[in-house]
Amino acid sequence: MKEQKGIFRYIDRTLVLLYLTLVLMGWISIYAAVYNNEHSSIVDLSQSYGKQLLWIGTALLIALMIILTDAKFFNAFAYPIYIGTIVLLIVVLFLGNETSGAKSWFEIGGFKLQPSEFAKFATTLALAHYLSALDFDNRKRKSQIIPWIIIALPAILIILQNDTGSAIVYSALALVLYRQGMPGIILLIAVAVAILAIMALLFNQYIVILVVAILLIGFVFFIRRTLKNILTVFGIFIIAVLFVLSVEYAFQNILEPHQKTRINVVLGKQIDLKGAGYNVNQSKIAIGSGGFWGKGFLKGTQTKFNFVPEQSTDFIFCTVGEEWGFVGATVVILLFMALITRIILMAERQRSEFSRIYGYGVASILFFHFVINVGFTIGLMPVIGIPLPFFSYGGSSLWSFTILLFIFIKQDSNRLQLV
Repeated sequence: MKEQKGIFRYIDRTLVLLYLTLVLMGWISIYAAVYNNEHSSIVDLSQSYGKQLLWIGTALLIALMIILTDAKFFNAFAYPIYIGTIVLLIVVLFLGNETSGAKSWFEIGGFKLQPSEFAKFATTLALAHYLSALDFDNRKRKSQIIPWIIIALPAILIILQNDTGSAIVYSALALVLYRQGMPGIILLIAVAVAILAIMALLFNQYIVILVVAILLIGFVFFIRRTLKNILTVFGIFIIAVLFVLSVEYAFQNILEPHQKTRINVVLGKQIDLKGAGYNVNQSKIAIGSGGFWGKGFLKGTQTKFNFVPEQSTDFIFCTVGEEWGFVGATVVILLFMALITRIILMAERQRSEFSRIYGYGVASILFFHFVINVGFTIGLMPVIGIPLPFFSYGGSSLWSFTILLFIFIKQDSNRLQLV
C-alpha cells in the first residue's frame, strides 16, 4: 500500500485534470451532436454517447493500469510493442474491414478497433528508445537514417490501407528529431518543398519554374561564385524543376477525382458546396451561427438536424462552436494549448533521456491532431479525416491517446519517486 501511495503521490495532477476536463467536454459534445429525444438514457449503448461512455470507462481503467506498471517496462519493451503494431498493420490489410474507403479496421463483437491509432504511441516509444540509446550518435549516417525508417514504416502501411490522413500524422515526429539535433537545414528544406508543392498546384508549372530560376539567380549574387557553388545551385534548380513537374503529374494522373476536388477547394481554385466542400461549408455555418455565447446546450440547429456529416467524429469542433459559441471554442483551444504546453514543460524537466524524447513525441502528435482538426473544421486546412484528441467519438482514438499520454505521465511520476 505504501508503494502504491507513492506511485499516485507523484502523478502530475494538472495534466490529469486537463485530460479529464477534455474527455468530459468531448463526451458532452458527442451527446449534443447525436442527441435523440427517443433515447434519453446516457448509457444507451445503441447511441454514440452511450458507447463513448463505455470507451471512457475502459480508457480510465487502461490509464490506471499504466500508472501501476513499472515505468521501465515501456523503455524495455518499446521495440516488441512497435513490432506488434507493425504486424497488426500488415494483418489488417488482408483481414480488416473497409470503412469509408479505408481498409484499416478489425471488427470484434460489434466493436471496431483501428491499429493505426495504436501505432502512434508504439512508434513514439520505439523512436524514443532508439534516440536515447547510449550508442546513438547524431553525426553518424546510420543514426540519421534509422529514425526516419521507424517513422516511415507504419506511415507507408497506413497509406496502403487508403488512410492517408492518419499516415500524415507521423510527419509530426520530425519535430522530435529536430529537438534532438537534426540539422535545421532539413526543416528548412521541408518547408521549401511544401511551399513549392502548393505553388505548383496554384499556378502554371512553367511560371513556378521561372520564379524558382529568378530566385536562384538572385541567390548566386550573395554567395561566393565558385564552380562548386554554381554547380550546387544548378543542381538545386534541376531538382526543383523535376519536383514541380512530378507534383503536376501526380495531381493529374495519380489522385482520385474526389481528392483533386478536395485539394482545389482548399486552395480556393474551385467552389463545390454540394460535394467536396459541403462538410467544411456546413461546419463554418454551424460555428458562425453560434455567435459569441453560443445557442446553448442541445439548441444548435445545424447540429440537431444533422447538416454536418461526421459531426460526432472529425467535425466535433463545430458542435462546440455552435452550442458554446466563440467563448466555448476559445476555452477548448486554450485547454489544448495548456495541455501541450504542460507536456513540453514536463518533458524538459525529465532526468531520463527516453522520457524527455517520448514527451516531445506526445506533444508533437497531439499538437498536429489539434491544429489540423480545428483547422479543417474552420476551413483553413485540407480535410484529411483525423480526430480531435479526447473529443471525437471512437474507442480506438480515445484509447490510443489515453495510452500515449499516460505512458508519459507514468514516466514523469517515476522521475520523483523515492528509490
